Amino acid sequence: MTAAEVLNYLQQEIHTAVAASTDIGGLPVTCAINMMDADENGLYFLTAKGKGFYSRLKQNGYMALTGMRGEDTMSCIAVSVRGRVKELGGGLLYRLFEKNPYMKKIYPTPESQKALTVFQIYEGSGEWFDLSKKPIERFFFSFGQVKTKPEGYFITEACTRCRACEAVCPQNCIDFTSVPAVIQQVHCLHCGNCMGVCPLRAVIREGAE
Repeated sequence: MTAAEVLNYLQQEIHTAVAASTDIGGLPVTCAINMMDADENGLYFLTAKGKGFYSRLKQNGYMALTGMRGEDTMSCIAVSVRGRVKELGGGLLYRLFEKNPYMKKIYPTPESQKALTVFQIYEGSGEWFDLSKKPIERFFFSFGQVKTKPEGYFITEACTRCRACEAVCPQNCIDFTSVPAVIQQVHCLHCGNCMGVCPLRAVIREGAE
C-alpha cells in the first residue's frame, strides 16, 4: 500500500482517531477527532477555534494520532500517524461538510460554522499494523517531505545462524536460509526477544525514539 492509500483507509474505514498533542507545560493531552478527508498531500480535519486542541496545534504545529478498526484485538487494524500540521482556515469547509454531512447536525447554520477551521497534517510518517493476518503485517510509510526510515530489529553480519533466536520469535519471522539470518520486517512484532537471546549480539535496534 502507498502512503496515500493508507491515509485514505484511515479517513474512510476508521475515520475516528485519538489524537495527541502537548500542552504549554509539555505534557501530553489526547482527544478524539474525525478524519474529514485524505489525499496524496495528507490528512484533513476540523476543530473549533475556541478549543484547547486548537491552541495546542497552533503552539506546537505537531501532533500524533492512532485509529483502530476491528471487533476485537485479533481482528484489529491500527494506523498511527505523526507529523506537522498547518491551519488552512475555512476555505475547505464546504468540501469537508459535503463529504461528512453529519457535521451539519453538529454545526447546522453558517453562523455556527464560523467557529470551525480546517487543519492539514501535511508531512509526517506512520505505521500500518494488522493483527487480523497470520503472521501479522506491519509496515512504515511517510508523506510530504519526510522519508521513511528503517525501524525495528535487524540482524548484522556478526550472525553465524546459530538459531538461538528461533524459539523466542512469536511470529516465526526470522529467515535462516542465508547468513546472516534476516528478520522479515513486515511480520515482526518488535518484541526484542531476538536481541535479548543472541549470544553474539548480532541483533541491533534501529529507528527507536
